[in-house]
Amino acid sequence: MDALTIFGTLAAICMIFGYLPQAIYTIRTRDTDGIALSTFMLMGLGSVFFVIQGFFYDPVNWPLIVTNLITAVSSAIIFGIKIYNDHFRKK
Repeated sequence: MDALTIFGTLAAICMIFGYLPQAIYTIRTRDTDGIALSTFMLMGLGSVFFVIQGFFYDPVNWPLIVTNLITAVSSAIIFGIKIYNDHFRKK
């Protein structure tokens, strides 16, 4: 395993384990008071762009795609709950 693969694997692990606790907490508690809407929107868009980038590699960069699909879905869930809480519950 070369250094580039090791660093890529470590980045993927950090990204996934950085997003999942927030997503799990938000899904369980529905608490989004401390979350900035623009932050999760931009982080989610960044993940989507990384997914697209992964498809342009030759060969296709599946670790980049899978990692960022997980983080994009997590961001989308948090973003959706945040929108619901802020705009439909009228806090």
